[in-house]
Amino acid sequence: MRTFLVVLGLLMISQTAAAQPSDELGFGFLRLEPSARAAALGGSFSAVYGDDVNALFYNPALLNEDMHGALSVSYLNHLSDINAGFLAYSRHYEQIGSIGAGLRFMGWGELQGADEQGNRTGTFSASDVALTVGAARTYAENWQYGVNAHLIYSSLDDVSASALAADVGVLYRLPDQQLTLSAAVTNLGVTLNSFGATKDELPMDVRIGLTKRLRYLPLLVSVMGYNLHDMDRLSETASTLDDVLAHLALGGEFQFGSAFNVRVRYNHRRHEELETKSRLDLAGFGMGFGLKITRFNFDYAYNSWSENGGLHQLTVRTVL
Repeated sequence: MRTFLVVLGLLMISQTAAAQPSDELGFGFLRLEPSARAAALGGSFSAVYGDDVNALFYNPALLNEDMHGALSVSYLNHLSDINAGFLAYSRHYEQIGSIGAGLRFMGWGELQGADEQGNRTGTFSASDVALTVGAARTYAENWQYGVNAHLIYSSLDDVSASALAADVGVLYRLPDQQLTLSAAVTNLGVTLNSFGATKDELPMDVRIGLTKRLRYLPLLVSVMGYNLHDMDRLSETASTLDDVLAHLALGGEFQFGSAFNVRVRYNHRRHEELETKSRLDLAGFGMGFGLKITRFNFDYAYNSWSENGGLHQLTVRTVL
């Protein structure tokens, strides 16, 4: 029975990383977008500089003094009965730099167990959690660098897996041109123990990002190249353009003042792998908005998974 549960659980965990270029079966929840704003921008968040503390999960170098006292709480209503929550907080110290901490949690709801013959054996639960601590400092005038450390734990019925990981990142800013460039390596680490005999690999990711605020249009354009250490093909029949787009996350944020923003995103890999070839299939597309009321920022995102449904995500941010 345990073997069956382990295989079932690993297959389910891999679904959270669906439409991502990855061979990993374990710790796939680390690829989830930790905030509604990031989700509405398609995950192209590794160069979004500002006061949103959730940037720490994409590139620790994004931690900065504008995030001092920033607190963010997010909820993701995933497919089926899967739910996830995210928490992030940051403080800035003049002599040290910016310090951030985050918590990511996923619960799989009540799962039905069965033996090798398909006979039901009762229900069980599964969950994932990751604790993050990060720090960043400024170097020279336009550079910043940072590092994160993660403690990761996943459980499935009476078995578990755990790992230690780190992120390293750097960014270069040109404030006069409202341009930010970044590079990061995320989830680089070691697995302490796995669900089964096969070692669970961490979803390491090499990313580069760019954001640009257009001069004559209230639009922030964000582009992120991801999984650049493994330029796999989307499919045997995919064109070169498809293969390139499959490693890009694209997002745009229309900034109608400080109190209201509208966001759109597109993920080509997700579109190609989830579309059903119907006349109008929005797999890979998403949208969202941000609303500021007094001291609180409310962010919402919806991302289409074609006939599988869609993901709703809500984030509340404030400054303590």
